[in-house]
Parts: sequence; C-alpha cells; structure tokens
Amino acid sequence: MGNLYWVYLVLPFCFGLVLNTLSQENSDSDVYIVTLKQAPLSLSYQGFNNGSTSVRLNKLYKPRSHQRSSSYISRVHDSLLKKALKGEKYMKLYSYHYLINGFSVLITPQQADMLSRRQEVANVVLDFPVRTATTYTPQFLGLLKGVWPRDGGYETAGEGIVIGFIDTGIDPTHSSFADDVSDHKYPIPDHFSGICEVTRDFPSGSCNRKLVGARHFAASAITRGVFNSSQDYASPLDGDGHGTHTASVSAGNHGIPVMVAGNYFGNASGMAPRSHIAVYKALYKSFGGFAADVVAAIDQAAQDGVDIISLSITPNRRPPGIATFFNPIDMALLSAVKSGIFVVQAAGNTGPSPKSMSSFSPWIFTVGAASHDRVYSNSIVLGNNVTIPGVGLAPGTCSNEMYTLISAVHALSNETTLANDMYAGECQDPSNFDREFIQGNLLICSYSIRFVLGLSTVKQASQTAKNLSAAGVVFCMDPFVIGFQLNPTPLNMPGIIIPSTNDSKILLQYYNSSLERDGFTKKIVRFGAVASISGGLEANYSVSAPKVMYYSARGPDPEDGFLDNADIMKPNLVAPGNSIWAAWSTLGMESVEFQGESFAMMSGTSMAAPHIAGLAALIKQKFPHFSPAAIASALSTTASLYDKNGSPIMAQRAYTNPDLNQSPATPFDMGNGFVNASSALDPGLIFESTYEDYMSFLCGINGSIPIVFNHTGQNCQLYNSTVTAADLNLPSITIARLNRSQTVGRSLTNIAGNESYRVDWTAPFGVSMNVTPAHFFIAMGEKHVLNITFNAMTNDSTASFGRIGLVGNGGHNLNIPLSVIVKLY
Repeated sequence: MGNLYWVYLVLPFCFGLVLNTLSQENSDSDVYIVTLKQAPLSLSYQGFNNGSTSVRLNKLYKPRSHQRSSSYISRVHDSLLKKALKGEKYMKLYSYHYLINGFSVLITPQQADMLSRRQEVANVVLDFPVRTATTYTPQFLGLLKGVWPRDGGYETAGEGIVIGFIDTGIDPTHSSFADDVSDHKYPIPDHFSGICEVTRDFPSGSCNRKLVGARHFAASAITRGVFNSSQDYASPLDGDGHGTHTASVSAGNHGIPVMVAGNYFGNASGMAPRSHIAVYKALYKSFGGFAADVVAAIDQAAQDGVDIISLSITPNRRPPGIATFFNPIDMALLSAVKSGIFVVQAAGNTGPSPKSMSSFSPWIFTVGAASHDRVYSNSIVLGNNVTIPGVGLAPGTCSNEMYTLISAVHALSNETTLANDMYAGECQDPSNFDREFIQGNLLICSYSIRFVLGLSTVKQASQTAKNLSAAGVVFCMDPFVIGFQLNPTPLNMPGIIIPSTNDSKILLQYYNSSLERDGFTKKIVRFGAVASISGGLEANYSVSAPKVMYYSARGPDPEDGFLDNADIMKPNLVAPGNSIWAAWSTLGMESVEFQGESFAMMSGTSMAAPHIAGLAALIKQKFPHFSPAAIASALSTTASLYDKNGSPIMAQRAYTNPDLNQSPATPFDMGNGFVNASSALDPGLIFESTYEDYMSFLCGINGSIPIVFNHTGQNCQLYNSTVTAADLNLPSITIARLNRSQTVGRSLTNIAGNESYRVDWTAPFGVSMNVTPAHFFIAMGEKHVLNITFNAMTNDSTASFGRIGLVGNGGHNLNIPLSVIVKLY
C-alpha cells in the first residue's frame, strides 16, 4: 500500500486569479494531483539499518525526527516537473510534503499522461469536489457524541491501554500509527515491557510511543520450509495488509485522511485512538500461519504486559480431541486471561451454516460481523432511459453528457483477435486495442471468473481504459460468475461494475441493438448506444442496519469433533465488519484492488473483532480493575437487539442474494446482539467469572483430567469438577440438552449506585421457565444471585430462543439471551 495522504488546504484568495488566467490561456488544462512513490516527510523514520540481516532487539520509543525539509521536497517536485514536461507550460499549485509526497499541478491531459509514465510517480488523478464524511463506524457506534466526550474526547480515548495484535504485522510508516499527531502528552504505560525488533525490513525508529512493541514469530513456518523471505519478511513488517488494517480499526489515530485511487473518503479513526499498539506477527502472506508460532506470540504478549489481545484469526479446521476447548491456541489464551488480559477473537467467515463457529471457549470473547448503514453505490443511465445500479468507488462522467459505449471485443487492434487472445474482453492489455475506437468513449469490459480468482483485475482494466483515453469503463458480469458478492472497488476514473448478470444482459442487449452494420460486409459502421455514469464516491446512509452478514460464522458452539453442542453461546455479539475503511500496508497484497493504496475497504469478522478490542480499551480505561469477564459482561449485557429503525436485527441466510434471504437474527447469529458502545461504559451489573471457574468447567468434561494436566500442569483434584458449561457465570444461558428440568444460577455484581431491578423473561418455545427473585434491590458493590429453572414441555430437537431482561429504576437495562436446543419431556 503506497502511503497516499492528502491535505486539502484553504487557498490564498489571489490563487483563484492566477488559476483563472492560466485556464483562459489553455482551456484544456485542469488540476491534477500527483503522488510519488517516495514516502512523505511525516512517514520518514530515523535511520536505517543497512548492516547485517541479524536482528537487534532494543527499546525504541523515540519520537520520529524529520530529517528532510519541506523546501528540499519541493525542489524535488520542481525538478521532476521540469524533466517530465521539458519546457512546456504548467503551474504547480502545491507541494505536499507532510501527509503526502506529491504535488498538485495545472496541466493538460497529455501532460498528465507524460507524468504518469515517470518511474517516480505512483498516481496521477484528476482533481474533483467531494462531500466530506468520516470512515464512519466511530460515528455509527456513537463514539463521537456519546462516548469519547465523557473523558476528554478522542485525544484521551483509550489512554494508557496497550492492545496486542496477533496478525500479519504492521506498516510502521503509516500515519495512523504516528505518535506526533497531538500535543497531548503520550507516555508509554509503565506496565508494558515489550521490545521493538529491529531488522533491515523494520529499521530503527519504526516504533514510537504509539507503536510500543513489535516482534515476529515464524520458527514453525521456517522449519516446515514454507517461509518465503522475499514475500513474508522475517520482521514485524506487514507484507499482507491484514494486520495493519485490524490495528488501525482498534487504535488508529484520529482524523487521518482516507485517499484511495485519488478519491477522498473522509477521515479515519480507531475505536480507541489514544491506545497503544503492540504487534506480534505470526501470520504471513504466502502461507498463513501455524499454531506453534501463534502460541509463542500469545505468550510473549502476555509477558510484555498487554491489556487486550486481538486475534482476527481462526484455525483452518475444527480441533480434534474430546473437546474443541483443548487446542493450543485456546489454552494459551486461557493463561492470558488468567493474567488479566481480555481476549477478543473473530468468529470466522464460514457462515451462514449452523455450527460454523471457529472460536470456541468461554474465556474468549467471540465476535461476528454485522453491517453498518453506509453504502457506496453508483449507476449507469442508458440512452433508452434505463438506469442500472452497480458498484465502484469511482467518480461519474460529466453531468448531463452522454458518451458512446464500445465493447472491448469491438475495439481490437488489427493484430488482435479473440482467437489469439480469448481474454481480450477483460481489458487487461492496452496493446490489444485500437485507441481511436476507445478515446473519449465508455469502454465495456467483461468481468469473468478470472477476476474472482485474481488472474485479471479491475485495477488493470481501468488502467487500460485510462491509457487508451477512454471516458470511463463499464464492467459487465459474465453469466458464469454466479452468486459472487462484489464489494465496492476503487477506480481512478469514471467507472462502474454491474454485479447482476441480468442487469448486464440488459445493458448488452441495448448495446447490441444500437449497433449499425454494413448490409453487405456486416461490419460495424456506427456505435449507437450511449450512456452516462453517476458517481459512486458519495455514501448513502438510508439502508437498514445493522444486519448479520451471511459470511459471519454461526452457533451453536461445537463442543467436539462430533459436532455435539456445547452449553456455551457463541458468538458473544456482533460488531461492524462489512465494508470497513482502515489503514493498509505499503506492501499489502491481500486485496489486489487496493495494492499501492494507503487505505483499504475490507469485510469479514476480522474487521469486527478489532472494533471490540478498541471498545474494550475504553472500558478498561474507565474501569482499570475490571477482569476480562467483567469487560465481556459489560459489552454483552448492554448489546442492542434492534436496528437503527427500531426493527429487530436481521440475519442474512444465504451466500447468493443475501438481502433476499434473511430473517430475524437469533442468539446463534448475533449472541447478545449488536455492540452498544455507550451503554457498555455504564452496564450497572456485571457477571464475573474467574480462572478457577474455567478450570472447574474443563475438569468436568468426561475424560479431561490428563488433558487438563498436560495443558495447564494443574491437577483437577484442586477444582470442583461438577461444574458444567451451563453453570458458568456467563451473561447468556445455553442448554444443549434439557432433560425434563434444569436449574442454573447467575451471580450479579453491582458496579453502579444502589438500584432496584425488575426481572422479565420470554421462555424458549417448548419450555416453561421461572426466574427468582422477580424483583430485587442491590446496593453498590453487592452481589445478587438469580436462579433460573427450565422445564421441557415437549420432545423437540429444534433450537429455540428466549431472553431475560433486567430493568433497573436507575436506567440500567441488561439482556441475557437464552437458547435450548434438545428438549426431552
């Protein structure tokens, strides 16, 4: 990801006079923004280790010093312009040197083309107006108005909390991780003792007071012979993009401009922008990772003193053995929880099928993915007044102007035929086409299965269209691409991708019916189809949200390799995970469409988990003595059951046409619900669980005694092995097999003022239930126990759901989801 940072400055009044004068002299000129590949001043780091490839470990917490001056960078820009344009007229408007290494310049399209061919240039983009917006999830979650202002705003949100990320590493040069964006003092927490690993790829100065630690773990991968040093980097450097993205979602700096393909999409912010970041790289671009390396990373993070561990990773397969909980990663995380570390893990992207969960244990906070209400969409208006919707993070064509449509297969050069290049219609090679056909027109390209597989790219096709001076590019979906969910894709010129095969047929039918052919030779003599593209840069906020995404893994939680059901509810809740803008690595390769960009829009439970890690940092900041279970309880019991319109949260049920296949979400889709950041900071009551509780539960699993000892070194005789999973003091209740009747208890601790509570409940279908007491008073700091009795009313193997609601007269409201799977009367 090339580090593209843009600053829109207020221009001096006299500038408008100069611009108008030059524009009158050359009406073909326009303002272009040019980005260079060299890093900007704010991303320069102190020194570079050009010595041995051996690793040095140091504590490197010095703020970055900026060696290069703005005047020097400006002279570099001037020199480049003189060399590239060779005496031609132009006017440089700005030299950007702090957030972006580049400049804006008034030039002709021909001159812009000359600049784009220079080796030093990363991007040349036509300037255009856009509506300012945020990257949004902080706003959607209520952080701007309801959470951050309580304790000093974003400049203190998460202060003193260290979040450890076990992922693909980090791009330390990204401004989302700089420590000089505020005058507010930024000390490294005393309780953190981690180090910054220094290598040739991760030089001295990469760490600072924001990025306080960075290490990599790859011994297992190297031993297996799968480590590719040219791609995977034996350092904390992120060669994938995933780790940089997740870290910035949780704790990226506030107010970082998001520029992608030359388009401005607002300012980015992490959930806890004042938190510190510690990186433990254990996953790699070319092969993923191995449990041995992940466990080593978890161990080191706990030793270093992180407060929170965020894992946007899941195992490739369900762990073998008598219980899913006895896998090395979950057991290592149990030790982390014992040390007081709150652990967050992505649920997995294997939904929407039941029992697709990839995060199993009750001490891990498992997060599913939901949407937010911001969407980007554009459309193409055909000459026959038909409007077709599509996707594409792209500007539109000139308003009120129609452009001729021309299919790639009808614009081939004399040397190219479909016989010798059957993929020419995908627009990957500009040499295949006749420029005279395409110049000034809308080029139609085919979006085939090769795009899904990464063999062809939208980026390359749009570059082909740009090289041939097309007015824009239109992608029609190949009918063989069935059920593929297409996310908004950045384009640096007017463009649209039509994701529907039916809509693509409509466009092509109009196009073909508008062709005029010679009656004798049948050659095309006129391209009669015209269209205009509306812009896809402005977000729309009218959709219903949140909803559980089709890919988000679902419960019930599988207890073992036989897929028996556990008495543990998973996921714990859902958070924003779809279409999330966040920082991207300079070398990021996970998404080919965002290569060379400094931000990327990604979707998955990987994006949802770091939202919760960041919000947990805010809770930990407010309640420093909260245990991991208390943080989990605060997040869970306050979660919302309704979307922004007050309707029940929906869950997508199918990969194909997911919005047409949805129904109200159950606890196996969303756990306690959708995270409510504001309420989580004032939960009223909490459910507390300890390491000893989890050990008792593990010891109660049939045949587990030697396994527990092997993993923990502790004897089950020390624990009450009669405790079942349903007895754990979790803020939810799942009974996998209700045999006539069962009573469970839940202990509540009041962390607020004195309050009286009313208990309401809705029983799962086929079950009668009773909760005692139905009313209670609880003083600040006191505990209170609820006893919940379930009675089966029928024989049924279908899961059913209910809820317990606690309504306090002091304004606190808690919800406890219930699920009963098998009922035996």
